[in-house]
Amino acid sequence: MRSINVTLSITLDGVVQGLGRRDEDTRDGFDLGGWGNGYSDDVMAREMAKGMSRPGDMLFGRRTWQDFSAAWSGRTDGNPFTAHMNPAKKYVVSRTLADADGWQNSVLLRGSAAETVAELKASPGNDLSVIGSVSLVRSLHAAGLLDRLTLLIHPLTLGRGARLFQGPAPLTKFSLAGSVATTKGVLIAHYERR
Repeated sequence: MRSINVTLSITLDGVVQGLGRRDEDTRDGFDLGGWGNGYSDDVMAREMAKGMSRPGDMLFGRRTWQDFSAAWSGRTDGNPFTAHMNPAKKYVVSRTLADADGWQNSVLLRGSAAETVAELKASPGNDLSVIGSVSLVRSLHAAGLLDRLTLLIHPLTLGRGARLFQGPAPLTKFSLAGSVATTKGVLIAHYERR
């Protein structure tokens, strides 16, 4: 059975919306996009590289897959993220995408996220990494499918924006498997489901 490992950037007040760009995710009038800028350092790069060094496949929700596809699919810049993501097998869960031809090695999973990902998780293959894709993460958490969470906890509050766990979530206990603080005050915490 494959494991599902999630990596998300989050504020102290639980906001996960619009980390990278001002226009990244403006749903519900969110105008604080780009809040994660200025927090990267060598410690964060090293920790993220550790995750990319393990073999595995990637799992995305539609919005994040489309955003990443636009940003990464045509790149040949030698960036370690490019070298990891483009050749990786990428599964995208969507009820609305016509196909997943826009990014090499992508496979479209149609239907309910909980059902299609449960089938994928039960099949033989590499572990699955989720970066972002908050709506998908919520669905997978509600279905009891998440195994590990890596949270990059940024030292700021926003007061508004989409939270990681909005609405009902099942009681799930996690153990802290490790943590490291960056020079910019971001706490990178690795949790494993008990």
